[in-house]
Amino acid sequence: MANLNEQSKVYLEMFKAMPDLSTMEPNEVRALFKQIPIVGERPEDVKEVDNRTIPSKDAYEIPIRIYKPEGQGPFPVFIYYHGGGWVLGDLDLVDATCRILTNETKRIVVSVDYRLAPEFRYPTPLEDCYNALEWVYANPIEIDGDVTNMTVGGDSAGGNLAAAVSMLAKDREGPPIKAQVLVYPVTNLSYDTSSYHEFAKGYGLDRSLMEWFGQQYIRDEDDYYNPYIAPLTCEDLSGLPPAIVFVAENDVLRDEGLAYARRLKEAGVKMDAKLELGMVHGYFTNVVLFEDRIRSTIKKMNHFLEEVSDKALEK
Repeated sequence: MANLNEQSKVYLEMFKAMPDLSTMEPNEVRALFKQIPIVGERPEDVKEVDNRTIPSKDAYEIPIRIYKPEGQGPFPVFIYYHGGGWVLGDLDLVDATCRILTNETKRIVVSVDYRLAPEFRYPTPLEDCYNALEWVYANPIEIDGDVTNMTVGGDSAGGNLAAAVSMLAKDREGPPIKAQVLVYPVTNLSYDTSSYHEFAKGYGLDRSLMEWFGQQYIRDEDDYYNPYIAPLTCEDLSGLPPAIVFVAENDVLRDEGLAYARRLKEAGVKMDAKLELGMVHGYFTNVVLFEDRIRSTIKKMNHFLEEVSDKALEK
């Protein structure tokens, strides 16, 4: 039986009233989510918010949103990739969470509005995310950031992209990443774990919907085994940045997130894994219902990031 807290039960009631998203076209799903009113208190203030664009390799202008905390810089940098199955989501989806992240961690947060599938399938969304990493690294003064202390992170598909960006940076000998923060990340496209069977329907992210998301992102059958899409299929995970992995207890992605955490540890990567009890997929960006749990998660990730930074200073 699922172990749901009261907020998770309320959250799931919203999904019960929705149509089967996996039977709809991407633009129909996007339009449906835009109709959902945003309720709750005004997002908390940060010292400064800057909306701008940065150039991609193919001359597209990638929107980013830079959040600056109170205090004296240069600040450590957290590059954040939103979730939404590579199909949905934007800067506004994660705005409230990014504000909390900025204030709680005292880091510059750079939120990235990468291009979405299926209009832009793999590798475009990933390359946009990697471009953002390169731009941040090349422009520390512009953002008042300490680019010797950069974290990449994200939730769901954004967690997948953060893991893949970490792999790309290693393989391309790109900008140094101090840590990766993966919140209920997609790490495989096999859809066959125990959690996929246990939470296949009725827990927000249905198995059928996750399969639909995957189909929008990949180009062909071979992509199911591409490590930049399914990091769990990567043969060698050694040399990657330290990672903290959060999984929701009641989530189809739970087991593959934990499996990836185990693989990282086996490869000698400093790793911590947290099982968020009572939670469902999507909690980390729903401040209206889950603010306390979001703050709790961020405190755990900040502890890990400070520990990683402190150990680097000792060397």
